[in-house]
Amino acid sequence: MSETGLDEINKQIIDHLQRDGRMSYATLAKTIGLSEAAVRQRVQRLLDNGLMQIVAVTDPLTLGFARQAMVGLRVTGDLREIADELASIPEVDYVVICAGRYDLLVELVCTDDEHLLDLLNEKVRPIQGVAAVDTFMYLKLAKQTYAWGTR
Repeated sequence: MSETGLDEINKQIIDHLQRDGRMSYATLAKTIGLSEAAVRQRVQRLLDNGLMQIVAVTDPLTLGFARQAMVGLRVTGDLREIADELASIPEVDYVVICAGRYDLLVELVCTDDEHLLDLLNEKVRPIQGVAAVDTFMYLKLAKQTYAWGTR
């Protein structure tokens, strides 16, 4: 087992599913050299333990969400509490606590500019501890991948 608690078989499962999340248990079992039942159990344990998710990744800009933005926040107070409050906003799909110029980075997905303005003005800026907000509007999604593998 590695420091992540994943054995080599689980790492192989994750690697294959990162490349093709629709791969059947039968195909995955044949590729890895386990029974289909064993693969099914391992995948379920990985999901149950929060070590992976299997989701459809889309480009929001092509699905009617005409405005997507990354927001850099400088805050005072407890970073975790502010991050949790931001994460509870439905239009927020990504929150990270970071070091550097910003304390938090938040990705927003909105239907249009008015929606983005309302979100920033009514939900993000009023949060206690938010000191400064810099908004970076996306023009085009050039790359998005989740296939970084395991260690």
